[in-house]
Amino acid sequence: MSRIQQTFQQLNGQTALVSYVTCGDPDLSTTAKLLEVLVEQGTDIIELGVPFSDPMADGPVIQAASERALRNNVSLTDVLQVVSLFRQHNQHTPIVLMGYLNPVYHMGYEQFVQAAANAGVDGLLTVDCPAESIDDLHANMQAHGLDCIFLIAPTTSDERIKLIASKASGFVYYVSLKGVTGSSQLDVDEVSRRIEHLRQFIQIPIGVGFGIKDAESARKIGAVADAVIVGSRFVNTIDQNQGHEAEALAPVVAEIKQALV
Repeated sequence: MSRIQQTFQQLNGQTALVSYVTCGDPDLSTTAKLLEVLVEQGTDIIELGVPFSDPMADGPVIQAASERALRNNVSLTDVLQVVSLFRQHNQHTPIVLMGYLNPVYHMGYEQFVQAAANAGVDGLLTVDCPAESIDDLHANMQAHGLDCIFLIAPTTSDERIKLIASKASGFVYYVSLKGVTGSSQLDVDEVSRRIEHLRQFIQIPIGVGFGIKDAESARKIGAVADAVIVGSRFVNTIDQNQGHEAEALAPVVAEIKQALV
């Protein structure tokens, strides 16, 4: 059983908090501290963003975070080193890498998956690699016990949902609205109806992200989803509190976690 599966099992029906930060924003040492803060304040699964120069699914907040990290020359290898450091004192909190295919492809699927598994990565979400094109990477991930996380959009057809369901493990990431990360206009009733529909095809947990900005929106989504995924709110807090990022982030994470209890 993977760490992600264990986490959902141990939560026993309570909604998981999946927290996103961009690795290397503002620098690698701060990211290492922030991962500790996320766990201390109740994060169940960490989603660690791999900086990329063309983050097409991300809104301006996370795009800017990627740019700051890339100015520091943060690479995929650096991201894996941060995970390795985290694993020296935390063996239970799952870490999912979220990013784009190019860095993984450049490293080579087999080499990347081996390195990720050795570092202590639990899953991978490649935003721009659809289920139809992921077979080679997916086979390597299966061989090394890494969960393959997929996005499902409000516009995803039932045919594609079935394909994703046949390959996904750990959890699936339902995008709550049409747009990019950090978007607003969250329609909880529509999300609820869509998740009910998805459960006809998907047997693993369903997490919901995009547009969850505060405790109230987290509470509403948490009532219908297995996990609430928060990114832009946390990344914006980090950016707005340079020099004391950890102290500023802690109460924001704690407030959202409390809304899910």
